Amino acid sequence: MERGRRLLADPQHTKGTAFTDAERRRLGLLGLLPAGVQTLEEQVGRCWSEVQRLASDLDRYVYLRSLQDRNERLFYSVLAAHVAESMPLVYTPTVAEGCRRFSEIWRRPRGLYLSWPDREHLREALRNRPHAEVDVIVVTDGQRILGIGDQGVGGMGIPIGKLSLYTLIGGIAPARTLPILLDVGTDNAELLEDPFYLGWRHHRIDDDAYTEFVDRFVEAVRAELPDVLLQWEDFATPHALPILQRYRDRLLTFNDDIQGTAAVALGALRGATAVAGTRLRDQHVVMLGAGSAGVGVMEMVAQQMVDEGLSETEALARCWLVDVRGLLTADREDLSDAQRRFATDPAAVADWGPGADGGLPQLRDVVEHVTVGVLLGLSTAAGAFTEEIVRTMAAKVDRPIVFPLSNPTANAEARPAEIDAWTDGRALIATGSPFTPLRRGDRDVPVAQCNNVYVFPAMGLAVTAAHATRVTDAMMRAAAGALGAASPALRDGDAPLLPPWAQVRELAEDMAVAVGLQAVADGVAPRRTEAELREAVRATRWEPGYDEP
Repeated sequence: MERGRRLLADPQHTKGTAFTDAERRRLGLLGLLPAGVQTLEEQVGRCWSEVQRLASDLDRYVYLRSLQDRNERLFYSVLAAHVAESMPLVYTPTVAEGCRRFSEIWRRPRGLYLSWPDREHLREALRNRPHAEVDVIVVTDGQRILGIGDQGVGGMGIPIGKLSLYTLIGGIAPARTLPILLDVGTDNAELLEDPFYLGWRHHRIDDDAYTEFVDRFVEAVRAELPDVLLQWEDFATPHALPILQRYRDRLLTFNDDIQGTAAVALGALRGATAVAGTRLRDQHVVMLGAGSAGVGVMEMVAQQMVDEGLSETEALARCWLVDVRGLLTADREDLSDAQRRFATDPAAVADWGPGADGGLPQLRDVVEHVTVGVLLGLSTAAGAFTEEIVRTMAAKVDRPIVFPLSNPTANAEARPAEIDAWTDGRALIATGSPFTPLRRGDRDVPVAQCNNVYVFPAMGLAVTAAHATRVTDAMMRAAAGALGAASPALRDGDAPLLPPWAQVRELAEDMAVAVGLQAVADGVAPRRTEAELREAVRATRWEPGYDEP
């Protein structure tokens, strides 16, 4: 073990002012610390007081990131003591501003930066990782960061933030996580002209060069860390699904924007349909938004319908996708293969007549002609769920399920209070962004937020504990099922569809066990009983706190 100033500077092992008198003498720390000895609880209180004193959320983000760099066990103890309050500070929404101003607020390096000019040396760079044993990698190329677009090297804030939640919620030891930024340039003109920008100052590479670079990266990971879970994060739509399809059968990997978003949305839907007294297989589901996330959600919805007894053809017939042009129909020539799976036979809508604008059927046409029970939005088209559309839907079903899932808040397809008013309080609502609670009688009811944090930490815990070799679609649906079963609305009709943030650490264990059992059933993990898996999950979880002196 290190001693003296080196020990104090080691974020993995320092205790700061919590080193006891005996430890200070034994470890060469005499004179390096003030005389007062604090408990961990006292340190947490002091740090949280500092967080509250700061003037802005960005200042709080910078302070907490600095604390993470100085003393990781204290950092996670602070977060664990204030889960609901701290999550928005270390991740969404504050992390967006942290990414935007990444070069400006840079303090200390964390993770790996793999750039195109160093493409011949990616294995060497991976060998320079801070810790040899790694369970989870989160990687981004910084091109599609939340709702703010191309942030180049600033996108590193996303893997760092995501992995903080893998540790806080999933219990993955921080020393066994690795954030990675693939620096392939940026097309953000402001960054290219910014004298403080820290990334490769070049327009983005694309096409064959981009594919080559990602291939080199994957092969380096397979060679250096063959058992690691690799999560793809915030890749642009033209790259996200092709990357997932290319590598999902070659290594332990998933795309959180596609599969994580789908799993948490399905989890909320599982809870909502149970509250409504129906099954998902009995619903017509409409998705406004046919990008990679929207298609990913509908793919998981269709698979769940099949699990509930429909044929694939029957399930796809109940799924309707609408993009910026209108309804996806089989005669359109602008569809990807993934979109075409959900394209509607033009003959099935021929008697609808032309769409409201004389062209393809639009969202309001679908809602008018189909008994839609579930309306989802991943379009970023603010206000697209109009009063007319929602009222038309609500006139046909007892409990309309309406999820405006687009981020950020300004891009939501409708506001929960509007949906609630237009449906006379009958709608079951979940959103992608945080909103103020709904007023029900004499109490405020929180609106469920379909944040991927419900799923990805539990997925990391599950595959690590179960020693899974792949992430299957059924494992994602198992996570969604466990999340849906925990819906507070099942016990109280006025409660939100998803559990409060304060419960996510506890919920992660049950979700991890469910995912682990599915991994065993799918043949991608060694056979274990439920009790053995639960024991493995508990043994895997890292908890913040100091070792006994």
